Amino acid sequence: MQLSLDNTDAKYVIRGYDDRIIRINSDDYSHSLIVSANQLIENWAPPNIDDLIADHLIEPLSLKPTILLIGSGSKLKFPDQSTLASAYQKNIGVEIMDTPAACRTFNLLCSENRNVVACLIID
Repeated sequence: MQLSLDNTDAKYVIRGYDDRIIRINSDDYSHSLIVSANQLIENWAPPNIDDLIADHLIEPLSLKPTILLIGSGSKLKFPDQSTLASAYQKNIGVEIMDTPAACRTFNLLCSENRNVVACLIID
């Protein structure tokens, strides 16, 4: 699916996605990643939501978001709540959704100048 949201000052914008690729700006990514309005971290470790552990959230939480989106892959699946404890302890809002929904939500929140970080699993 092609996305067309241009009313943002974000350095990184998700331009499209399908089952195996996320297009950020003009580059395609086929592996899990972390993206904020101003930072892109490639090759995020968990290959699927079942492998997500608390240590995987250290890097995205270091970006100090107010909202953390976790795209669980092509299907909505929730991680163990204890995995998210470090985000909750820092009063960071956490939203779990499938990766396509997380892509759309990321762009919407960026257009509102919200401090959002998306952790996107591509399975």
